[in-house]
Amino acid sequence: MTLDPGRISAILTFLDAANQLKDTLRSGRTPKGRQESTAEHSWRLCLLVILLGDTFEGIDLLRLIKICIVHDLGEAISGDVPATDQRAGDDRAQRERADLVELCAPLPEDLKTEMIALWDEYAGAQTPEAVFAKGLDKIETMLTHSTGRNPSGFDYGFNLSYGADATSRHPLLESIRAQVDARTRSRMSATD
Repeated sequence: MTLDPGRISAILTFLDAANQLKDTLRSGRTPKGRQESTAEHSWRLCLLVILLGDTFEGIDLLRLIKICIVHDLGEAISGDVPATDQRAGDDRAQRERADLVELCAPLPEDLKTEMIALWDEYAGAQTPEAVFAKGLDKIETMLTHSTGRNPSGFDYGFNLSYGADATSRHPLLESIRAQVDARTRSRMSATD
């Protein structure tokens, strides 16, 4: 199969812009203390999905991975808003969607439509795949908080309520959450 050179060029242009996710920093820290990038977060989220893949019943694993890869793509334009700074009604979701639409502008229409639909599915969290994507996204963030070399005064207690709505929507998510919460409590005890 050969691809139209214009289609290839459009995809490469999009990838150039999406590459900014490697330099888009999040508040999470690596075990050595370096701020992680959004690309690193998305990579580990997808790795988590792959490792859990055989436990998902009735889930389209490829669709779930696609949603996980797309869910933070808009951050390539406006950056990440740390979980501790997110507030209800802050229009963050609308900004992220608008940024995704801008990022996808060079893509051929079919790919642009697919990427935006995947993001919308994640944001709506109504399909089984989106429920898992959203819950595991929160869990990956909490794992990073519980294992990273964080600055002094880091609020580990934040993890204990963060994403509770997203992680309570399926027994598997609740089970993973319980272990992550135990890790967080252990980390809190160690820093007291």
